[in-house]
Amino acid sequence: MSRRDEIEAGLYTVRQRIASACADAGRAPEDVRLVVVTKFFPVSDVRILADLGVTDVGENRHQEAEAKAAECADLDLQWHFIGGLQSNKAAAVASYSAVDESVDRRKLVGPLSRGAHQRSHPVDVLLQVALDPPDRVGRSGADPADLAELAAAVDEAGMLTLRGLMAVAPLDEDPAAAFGRLADVRTSFLTDHPSATWLSAGMSADLEHAIRAGATHVRVGSAVLGSRPKNQ
Repeated sequence: MSRRDEIEAGLYTVRQRIASACADAGRAPEDVRLVVVTKFFPVSDVRILADLGVTDVGENRHQEAEAKAAECADLDLQWHFIGGLQSNKAAAVASYSAVDESVDRRKLVGPLSRGAHQRSHPVDVLLQVALDPPDRVGRSGADPADLAELAAAVDEAGMLTLRGLMAVAPLDEDPAAAFGRLADVRTSFLTDHPSATWLSAGMSADLEHAIRAGATHVRVGSAVLGSRPKNQ
């Protein structure tokens, strides 16, 4: 089986999973966008994905993402940055990403805005919400109580468009329960930000739970591309 055949098979299976989950939830499959996470995979895989109709790809390491975006500049792709972001790299990320899904603190907003201005192209922003307990060391995401202030900062910044929320289910918890909490957070958030309707949640192992909770974007890597290359 060729690499294209492998990717095409994985992509078909994931799209079927999305369609089935949407049917179970009473939603239309086109309401959920697939973002294929290409971390550690070569540019040749990105080109195969584009040829198979994928329009959204995700990366979570700036150096790798920047290089791939440059090599694939001839393709009609939307690059999503989905990893933890350092403030000193935020402006550079805005130079190539269409969507930043990992804004979890106010310190990132200014540099992102500057980078978007330098590019003369707006960047779509998702606020990353922490679903872990507040006392967990090293957790990513903003506390739900801080979302209003963070959203205001994004709204006030130039060249940034607040699109919605993003979250990752904790590894040691039932994803259905975690995404249930996320759905509640989103309901409250939409009261003050009715146009911020995107919800990025769900990965290879738990996308069905995320779709039932209202996800509009799912971030899938291994289920489409296979196991990540080792020694990275």
